Amino acid sequence: MSTDIKIKKGLDIKLKGEAKKELSIAPHSKIFTVYPEDFHSIIPKLSIKVGEKVKVGDAIFYNKTNEAMKFTSPVSGEIAEVIRGEKRKILAITIQADSVSVETHKDFGIKVPSNLAEPQIKQQLLESGCWTFIKQRPYDVIANPANAPKAIFISGFNSAPLSADVVFTLQGKEEAFQTGIDALTKLTTGKVHLSVNEKDSFLNHIKGVSLHTISGPHPAGNVGTQINKIDPVNKGEVVWTVNVQDVAIIGTLFLTGKYNAERIVALAGSSVENPKYYTTKIGATIISILNDAKIAENSRIISGNVLTGKNVGLKGSLRHYNSTITAIPEGDDYEFLGWTKPVFNKISITRAMTFSWLTPNKKFDLNTNTNGEHRGFVLTGTYEKVFPLDIYPMQILKSCMYQDLDEMEALGMYEVAPEDFALTEFICVSKQAHQEIIRKGLDLMLKEIG
Repeated sequence: MSTDIKIKKGLDIKLKGEAKKELSIAPHSKIFTVYPEDFHSIIPKLSIKVGEKVKVGDAIFYNKTNEAMKFTSPVSGEIAEVIRGEKRKILAITIQADSVSVETHKDFGIKVPSNLAEPQIKQQLLESGCWTFIKQRPYDVIANPANAPKAIFISGFNSAPLSADVVFTLQGKEEAFQTGIDALTKLTTGKVHLSVNEKDSFLNHIKGVSLHTISGPHPAGNVGTQINKIDPVNKGEVVWTVNVQDVAIIGTLFLTGKYNAERIVALAGSSVENPKYYTTKIGATIISILNDAKIAENSRIISGNVLTGKNVGLKGSLRHYNSTITAIPEGDDYEFLGWTKPVFNKISITRAMTFSWLTPNKKFDLNTNTNGEHRGFVLTGTYEKVFPLDIYPMQILKSCMYQDLDEMEALGMYEVAPEDFALTEFICVSKQAHQEIIRKGLDLMLKEIG
């Protein structure tokens, strides 16, 4: 029996270039890259050396503050390079991959989650590197295995613009997804919440979950929105979150005894001539995924969606938590006196010289131009129109900027993540970096409060 939740506040950003539901296999990347910065707050310590051979699932580094938490290789091959920055900070580890025909895997053993106790489930996930897929609120970091979550949340759909269709990416992985759920239910004494927006997909028949049907505009698909509406996080409480494809990877680990970093990604955006889905692996080079896709010149290549993704360029790689690669025009051109004339080709939630409200179903070809410069906060009251959480967005942003921990606590920082503020950043007339502000605020709380 599912519960129905209607999200009223938000904004659907309809963009051109949605990926067609056609699946191709991307060429096997020769180089794979693991970025420690994808795992926020983790201090990496290498467990390999350049030139060393690794199997799929072999640890390449571990968490300095918790050595049991391992970060493993998505492919077999040879460690090609360890890229360092200031003070020898590890920025990236590159792996020269073996061909698919000779790829080797570390065997973690086939196991049935229902026959295992909680410590055994955790051990399997920590050793294989699959623990990295479990994140926690507060602080939006990899979950601390020593903590007990009051609930686990999984969003069964994406509402961000041009994001991958969840049900399509899980085709053929239904058994693995159910097995992943079976494992996750052993990690909490509370509920595993699964949110969907369709009533005819296989996700509606998953066992062992508390099912919720969510409808409404973006950010209805954000797990933070769902947590706020279903079981908010209070001081002293912890909830865990897992992406749907990562649940299937966890399930595959128990079914096969192998870590399988396969990822179905949506290649989307108005700069892509033939947007569709590709089968690849975490850490694969962007250029390998774009092998047979034609991308317009002067485009920004983003690992993730246009609101929260990272600009990686053609030389970058698919990041650890992303299932979308987006290519849109680079916004490095400017309209002379563009603000003085009526605007029909841009999205706005106001009606001041903009007319997107007249065509609610129109798809836009937007670029990365911010259409303005950074300035002090302007009180417009627009943030509240797209922010469905029971939190004051302007006030919490300001409390992060002047670093008032007591006020941040009182305003609800324990349950937010940077992605929850992607829409307010998109519509911000002050061009403030909301997600960066929230991330710095969470880092401060993690350091001072822990």
